[in-house]
Amino acid sequence: MNMETPLAETALTARQQASRTLFDRLAPQRSHWVRQNSYFYEADHAYMRFLIPAGARVLEIGCGDGQLLAALKPSRGVGVDLSTEMVRIAREKFPALEFHAGNAEDPAFLQRLAEPFDYIVVSDTIGLIEDCQALLEHLHGCAQPTTRVIIAYYSHLWDPLLQLAERLGFKMPQVPQNTLPTADIANLLTLADFEIVRREWRQLLPRRLLGLGTFVNRFIAPLPGIRRLCLRNYVVARPVPKRKKAADLPSVSVVVPCRNERGNIENAVRRMPAFAPDIEILFVEGHSKDNTFEECLRVQAAYPTHDIKVTRQDGKGKGDAVRKGFAMARGDIVMILDADLTVPPESLPKFYDALALGRGEFINGTRLVYPMEAEAMRFLNNLANHGFAILFSYLLNQRFTDTLCGTKVLWRHDYERIVASRAYFGEFDPFGDYDLIFGAVKLNLKIVEVPIRYAGRSYGETQISRFTHGWLLARMVLFAWRKLKAF
Repeated sequence: MNMETPLAETALTARQQASRTLFDRLAPQRSHWVRQNSYFYEADHAYMRFLIPAGARVLEIGCGDGQLLAALKPSRGVGVDLSTEMVRIAREKFPALEFHAGNAEDPAFLQRLAEPFDYIVVSDTIGLIEDCQALLEHLHGCAQPTTRVIIAYYSHLWDPLLQLAERLGFKMPQVPQNTLPTADIANLLTLADFEIVRREWRQLLPRRLLGLGTFVNRFIAPLPGIRRLCLRNYVVARPVPKRKKAADLPSVSVVVPCRNERGNIENAVRRMPAFAPDIEILFVEGHSKDNTFEECLRVQAAYPTHDIKVTRQDGKGKGDAVRKGFAMARGDIVMILDADLTVPPESLPKFYDALALGRGEFINGTRLVYPMEAEAMRFLNNLANHGFAILFSYLLNQRFTDTLCGTKVLWRHDYERIVASRAYFGEFDPFGDYDLIFGAVKLNLKIVEVPIRYAGRSYGETQISRFTHGWLLARMVLFAWRKLKAF
């Protein structure tokens, strides 16, 4: 829908007036500049589509002629721009989208778009804003708790080259831009009551150059240190969450995958604190040889005051068991408790509080902070866990000290979103940990780690093979690089 909204009647500063005049003049040439720098824009749009799934409600501040907004394929797409001529062309090109001419820095103008959006995109426009903090504060009126604000900008290390390109006619002219490295953008978002979810740097060589640009951007640009030299950067943030009242505390489903863990089943129930007003416990048994399934049924009958459900997984592996348990879960929150109880059930309240009180949206346990009990983890396993944590922290642009800790906690509605977008990664993960971690990163969930004291087993033997599973993890690193970096 196109609404013929007139330019908001607010006084423009001299710089805003100069910007509007320039972009009104350049609007008919915008498509020419995009074609001339097609590799840059294609790569930028591809990463934006990675961040924003098709079918979302998207508001773009500074939409230009609407090409980025259209590339995102929103269910409702609204673009605003200071340039009336840019908006006119955008309406002609993309009649299914909604465009408004006006000053986004005027809160009264934004109030007319008050329906909450899933994503708010500020692509390059941050460089033209008079009061960046004030604009970001105004965006709360268009946001809801799950909204993500995405700010895309460029590195000022590139200023000499960009100025030369402009003089030589390879780049569209600009008015003077705000100098905002990603750290300063993150600081402005913090001042405006947004919380940083992720940062990313891309495009070390923003030209194809017979395939050289593609090679450099896939294999060299993502490397630590070098990536900070890239032309393009992105900051993703969410509104700072409000604390829930005690009466609003959510229910929880604790999924316990169990295979050959008969001696731990009753302790999993007996030791679990009453940390939520409504707790469901789901045992998902994995074709054990020690009568674990029968023990689960016995414990279910022995604790009639607890909401305990027992099922048997259809396939193999922990990942399959977790997926079946989460599909059955009825709680607002879903969490995993490994049946070996090396993550003590007594630690579950910390995970619940971190999620329920809004400190994070995906809570990952870490066993590698506190000293472990003797024999809790074999030396080579410990070494490998540290190494893979470093690799995945780089690949995910998110600090992880322990990706393989069994306890992971998230909202059930976010898990359903991970399932809906699973086609991007596919059925790749026999462990179940990376299916959730990669999905959370793809959805830009706020990830928080909770340190726990890793305990030794009191029953049974570890089901981790150092070499077989180590090889699978090495393959997982390559898979993550291809899906998260090399595109």
